[in-house]
Amino acid sequence: MGIPKEIVLIGIGLSLLAGFSTTIGALLSLLIKKNDNKTLALGMGLSAGVMIYISFVELLGRSIGQIGFIWANIIFLAGILLVFLIDVVIPHEYIAECLPVDKNDRKAEQLARTGMLTAIGIAIHNVAEGVTVFVGTVHSIGVGVILAAAIAIHNIPEGISVSLPVYCATNSRKKAFWYSFASGLTEPLGAVAAALLLWPFLTPGLVNGMLAFVAGIMIYISFDELLPAAHKYGEEHLVSLGIILGMMIMWGTLVFLR
Repeated sequence: MGIPKEIVLIGIGLSLLAGFSTTIGALLSLLIKKNDNKTLALGMGLSAGVMIYISFVELLGRSIGQIGFIWANIIFLAGILLVFLIDVVIPHEYIAECLPVDKNDRKAEQLARTGMLTAIGIAIHNVAEGVTVFVGTVHSIGVGVILAAAIAIHNIPEGISVSLPVYCATNSRKKAFWYSFASGLTEPLGAVAAALLLWPFLTPGLVNGMLAFVAGIMIYISFDELLPAAHKYGEEHLVSLGIILGMMIMWGTLVFLR
């Protein structure tokens, strides 16, 4: 069966919105002097709660029901392994410090290089996230919207980590903004790639297998990136509260969608 064009466009559009949130992070890093650590910690915890809950309860659960416990878990673990390998080969960091530096100082060059490498790393990670949003949308538009929102929340600190070192090194708001914007554009590129590859021969079995694969990707992102980064803000209880709220919101949303 083929994917309806409307679903393809919605999936790409949602991934574009999720990727664009890196730009929000860039603007925040340029417009405010002090980041709101409490809000960031709560928001990232909430995003992790949403992604963990939907991965286990909706995506992996649905996949197990359709293709069986063994195959669903094999594919789930393959998704985790894929992102792990990407992370090992091309690591990236969320948190970047802005130190006063002279534009001609070597520290400035190092900061600019940090921003560039962070942008490249995040861009590659965003491709996998674009695929995640697209597959979720094919499964259900409601699920696609939820995934895009959760990914958008955690893309905001990514935008900060790209733009901040570039801005501090060059004193150029324009360069900092465009580095961050470009890294976010790869999110819809991932969705486009998934559409081109899957559109001609999509089957129910493939969709359900990819749900488990996407669940693995999201679990890795949550435990390896989102939660460690959230705890760096020093607001552990708010992170935990965000996780609980995210799971409660996800539960309520799935009840409504059913």
